[in-house]
Amino acid sequence: MAKSEGRKTNNAQRGAGENELKYNAVASSVPSVNGNRKERGLVIRNTGNYYLVRTADGTDILCLAKGNFRLRGIRSTSPVVVGDRVIIERSSDESAYIIEIEDRKNYIIRKASNLSKHSHILAANIDLALLCITLRFPETTTVFIDRFLVTAEAYRVLVHLVFNKTDLYDNDDHAYLNDVIRLYSSIGYPCIKTSAETGEGIEQLKALTKGKITLLAGHSGVGKSSIINLLQSDVSRKVGKISDYHQKGMHTTTFSEMIEIEGEGFVIDTPGIKGFGTVDMTTQEVSHYFPEIFRFSADCRYYNCLHLNEPGCAVLKAVDEHYISESRYQSYLNILEDVNEGKYRS
Repeated sequence: MAKSEGRKTNNAQRGAGENELKYNAVASSVPSVNGNRKERGLVIRNTGNYYLVRTADGTDILCLAKGNFRLRGIRSTSPVVVGDRVIIERSSDESAYIIEIEDRKNYIIRKASNLSKHSHILAANIDLALLCITLRFPETTTVFIDRFLVTAEAYRVLVHLVFNKTDLYDNDDHAYLNDVIRLYSSIGYPCIKTSAETGEGIEQLKALTKGKITLLAGHSGVGKSSIINLLQSDVSRKVGKISDYHQKGMHTTTFSEMIEIEGEGFVIDTPGIKGFGTVDMTTQEVSHYFPEIFRFSADCRYYNCLHLNEPGCAVLKAVDEHYISESRYQSYLNILEDVNEGKYRS
């Protein structure tokens, strides 16, 4: 990841712009070598060692990755991911290998587990990320939301927050939901209420994802598969039940896959995420990815203020005066622990 050079563009305030990944323009032929055909393609499915790559003519080719890909020093559980634009080589016996990954415009990355030194890239070359959130059945914490948003800010991915399963909430739940939406909307993150049961918000999602490559992420059991079923009537995704233990969702998606949806768009369906550890950030960078903290930090007495207990800290004053929410500030401190201790709490 390129290190921060001052404030990076706030993705909450950045429009999607022109779709840089218009699908029909993704792939084209590459000059052949030694009789082997080389083609450009788009990775649409990752099933472990094998990758399904779609070429310009719409052919899906099962490929292996050739060689040991090292992407800018990132130790990843899977260096080739859905959304990657790649060059493949096909031999006369029709075996196919990915031999090169083209430069990515962005990606979403997380630490693979609490103790792991490896990272996990969810998807690459994304026009939009939808973080699917439920307040109950199962609960999505604000810490998890903030970790995802911070990573999206760092890697320049536009995010909308999708608050799903609204049909299951009682009056108290709806009151809390409205408070959470007010918080994130005030920072600049668009929020959508959805329900696969009632259809609330689905037309809005269809309009939002039209012509885009969209990542759909969230915990297991938050309703991602149900949303995809409604975005594309020709696709029926298996819908998981909620386990009794801790009200956690059961995994129904076991690999990442790009699915064609209505409106000439694609949605990347990913397995449910339990925890979200941040990757490759310095202590000085973290505050840059909280838009409201960064804004107030300009008035701190010291330019290298970390907003912990320094005198003249404008951020601490803003927290005390409720201009910055306590939950967001606690998430900031939580992520600082990642950087300083090399581990995270989910």
